[in-house]
Amino acid sequence: MAFHDLFNSADNDKGFQLGDRCLLMGIMNVTPDSFSGDGLRSEDTDLEAKILKQAEFFLSNGADILDIGGESTRPGAELVGEEEELKRVEPAVKAIAKAFPNAVLSVDTYKASVADAALNAGAHIINDVWGFKADPDMSKVAVKHEVPVILMHNRSKPGHAEIDARLGGAYIAPKYNDFLNEVVEEIRELIEGAIEAGVKPENIMIDPGVGFGKTAAQNMELINRLDVIKEALGYPILLGSSRKSFIGLTLDVPADERVEGTAATVSLGVARGADVVRVHDVKVMDRIVRMTDAMLRAGQ
Repeated sequence: MAFHDLFNSADNDKGFQLGDRCLLMGIMNVTPDSFSGDGLRSEDTDLEAKILKQAEFFLSNGADILDIGGESTRPGAELVGEEEELKRVEPAVKAIAKAFPNAVLSVDTYKASVADAALNAGAHIINDVWGFKADPDMSKVAVKHEVPVILMHNRSKPGHAEIDARLGGAYIAPKYNDFLNEVVEEIRELIEGAIEAGVKPENIMIDPGVGFGKTAAQNMELINRLDVIKEALGYPILLGSSRKSFIGLTLDVPADERVEGTAATVSLGVARGADVVRVHDVKVMDRIVRMTDAMLRAGQ
């Protein structure tokens, strides 16, 4: 099922096409070490109840997609083994899919086995922060299930990060000779690789990878020039800027005080053509997105 079909089918009764407005993806971290402090701990005895409560809150406050992940990608985070990630993600997806059968679910993972289990449990989208580069079997899973995929640009190194007690961590940026053009060309390579593996073009969305292997200035340039990236590549774009360290560095605020900074990035991202924004603060960001969309479409 292509991205367009997910939001315009009799099954979910959404009644609009991707591109009609910017969509909202709510972040659901089934992790004990989320950088934003909002993780749902897998060892909690009432974990399923907490997951369903958060899912209901997100869905009732504007989320179009729930993005479920079991491994933190924050700078300095410990890698999570396949077995542990499966233990976190699969039950969460299964519970949400059962309780909210019309909800659109994505799985945030770079491991093929986790993606496969999540899709079997009821997920609809693969969101891979390594763009299928970390696990060569990921494309096979995507093709087998014929699902939409989100391919993210990522030059970061998990153990190569700067950690700050107040601002959190930031991946140390590698050297770019021609930043924007290099990002565009590397995303193009991800797209071509996925298509060669059998993924249909209409099933591809791209993520420029804000916060992953970029400086604060480069992250802001990416958001400000989403329109250039979109025009160059011709694919829908997901923006994931929520609460990230470049906001903390710019405003000198910790992760739990980045709502306003995130709002600025989301509003500009919508104006520059983002098709989906991935956020922690769903209720607030839904209003930001809807207001920005309304202004952009006024008089049309």
